Amino acid sequence: MEKVNLILLTCVLFIAAITIGYVFLIYHKIKKLKVVNKDVANNAAYIRSGAITFLKREFKIIVPFIAIVALVFVGLGFIPAFKSAEGVGWESAICFVVGATFSALAGLVGMLSATNANSRTADAANEHGLPRALHVAFSGGAVLGLCVVGFGLIGLTGLFFAAYGILNATNGGDSIKAVLEASHIITGYGLGCSMVALFGRVGGGIYTKCADVGADIVGKIEANIDEDDARNPATIADNVGDNVGDIAGMSSDLCESYVGSIVSAMTLATVFIQTELGKGQDALANLNIRLVIFPLALAGLGIIASIISVLIIRLREWKDPQKTLDIATYIAVGIVIVASVFLSVFYLRNADGSFMSVDGHAAPWAIAAVAAGLACGVAVGKIAEIYTSADYKTVKHIAKESETGHATNIIAGFASGMKSTAATVIALSVGIILAYFCFGIYGIGLAAVGMLSTAGITISVDGYGPISDNAGGLAQMSGLRPEVREITDHLDAVGNTTAAVGKGFCTGSATFTALALVLSYGQVSGLIEDITANSAYTNMTVDVTPFVIGILIGVMVPFLFSSLVINSVGKAANKMVLEIRQQFQEHPGILAGTEKPDYNRCIDIATRASLKEMIVPGIVAVVTPILVGVLLGKAGLGALLIGGLASSGMLAIFMANSGGAWDNAKKYIEQIGKKGTEAHHAAVTGDTVGDPLKDTAGPTMDILIKLMSVIALIMAPMISSGWSVWSLIVK
Repeated sequence: MEKVNLILLTCVLFIAAITIGYVFLIYHKIKKLKVVNKDVANNAAYIRSGAITFLKREFKIIVPFIAIVALVFVGLGFIPAFKSAEGVGWESAICFVVGATFSALAGLVGMLSATNANSRTADAANEHGLPRALHVAFSGGAVLGLCVVGFGLIGLTGLFFAAYGILNATNGGDSIKAVLEASHIITGYGLGCSMVALFGRVGGGIYTKCADVGADIVGKIEANIDEDDARNPATIADNVGDNVGDIAGMSSDLCESYVGSIVSAMTLATVFIQTELGKGQDALANLNIRLVIFPLALAGLGIIASIISVLIIRLREWKDPQKTLDIATYIAVGIVIVASVFLSVFYLRNADGSFMSVDGHAAPWAIAAVAAGLACGVAVGKIAEIYTSADYKTVKHIAKESETGHATNIIAGFASGMKSTAATVIALSVGIILAYFCFGIYGIGLAAVGMLSTAGITISVDGYGPISDNAGGLAQMSGLRPEVREITDHLDAVGNTTAAVGKGFCTGSATFTALALVLSYGQVSGLIEDITANSAYTNMTVDVTPFVIGILIGVMVPFLFSSLVINSVGKAANKMVLEIRQQFQEHPGILAGTEKPDYNRCIDIATRASLKEMIVPGIVAVVTPILVGVLLGKAGLGALLIGGLASSGMLAIFMANSGGAWDNAKKYIEQIGKKGTEAHHAAVTGDTVGDPLKDTAGPTMDILIKLMSVIALIMAPMISSGWSVWSLIVK
């Protein structure tokens, strides 16, 4: 490998290490802040204890599962058909375990930071006002954001560097072969992140929404008490859920998205290396190693941009939460665009100084592909903001429709979420087209990396939301002044919008990443070659029947998966409702304020239900692509990925934006002084319906399609010959 590549990899590792160091510096500063109000401190301790207990019990389920899958990868490495497969063998099994560990660690550190920042945010709002509360909440979110990208990148780069060094030594200095094999091995790292993200998002999502829905139904509607009232037995479980679902689960989810985008771009780059090797162009193949390193370098630039953005925002106290968070995002995007220009111009060059070329596209066009991804991410986020923020007409329309009842509120929310898919898909399609024409298939992978290169600041902004929500809960439970709750509600309303923006950003990046993975599968399995082998459709070598069946199954799976997850929330919420009602009936003193609720029973119900219910959806996600590949072959599996990508993308957008709009419509009604009215009750119903959509089922769609794509990529060598049960039946 060229010296410049080794230097660049070393720099990326150094950047990731510095980021983790900065994370713990902010974390330490947050912990040093004193919580003046003792009630706030005590209630926060309840929340922190419940969150840690949940994660411990969740890890007891995840760890054995990870160990079993790792052993399967080791076993597959001894099967000849899988020798050249992505992510198979003992080396990949190690990467798989490391990826799972780092993803879980990102969630754990992020959650610990959030459970410290929530009480400090509430106390800051009480003692100093909105600017200081915003500063603390954003700092807590920054720990989460930088932690995700820091752990994600240091693990991926470190394993790639180590694998390359070992393989280069064992292959007699054949750097090209070492890079190709190292790129295959680190696929296991991405899959490890995906597995933890799947269980973290599903388990955490079920927990948070069963507690939230149960607390809303009995507390707000039946008992007519405020949200987060200390008399509600589920209020602690509800606030714990914000941390285990929207913090720990989200961080594992976004760590998986971040790593997956880089891995997919690196995988596509190896295709160009193999193409040049097939032509006997060894020198050009060696030069194309730069295309493998480029996504890692781009991610490193993104982390620098995110750190600078965090530093700028933390230098002063801001008064406008939405403006502040927008500025943070735009600063990072601007820095990445400028820095990627220099990286592309000076790094992607041939030995004679001319620009490298990929599929006839000169290297400077890589900048345009990266910019297309960034612009698409900003556009998708803005569309989500328009459909979920009370500053725009959609949320106000839902609030207006609430005046005529529960049904019209639900109808308006569903309609707005469905409508939002149109603009989002147009933005994604334009981004994909631009990326492709700028730099070919590899450009699509770069666009995904570009979009997620600023993940550090995007996740920071997203993580700010649940911290603000928790701060509001603590203010209510601790009996702080009404003005404090107004401050935290304002922060939380902006947080709902940033969460929807973050979910839209995740959906957009997942679409790019999954598309890149699907294209990688098509090339590795030979499916693309089969489809393009003949210009006449009558001579097409792909069997249409399994292809159509695969598309139908692919479209269906996200609906089935969503149904399982939403139904799980419903069943768990039902148990929560019965428990709250029973406590109110058996202990009238709870509502009278003379008795204390049994918070631990509600926490236990949410924990048990979420851990039990997350298993079946996880099995569906893992088993489906394996069964389809075996039964329908490479055409059917490719079609499954195409159908799944389209279906999951639409569902993710619809559910995230509907849920966000319902939530902010409720808050808008409260802000204009109509709390407790029939319109407010209707809005509460809409918010309750939207909860499992936006915070449980919706976010898991991104993980589902990428997980199925990675599993398909691993299976590609086995089914590349065309073998399947279908082919045996036809013969």
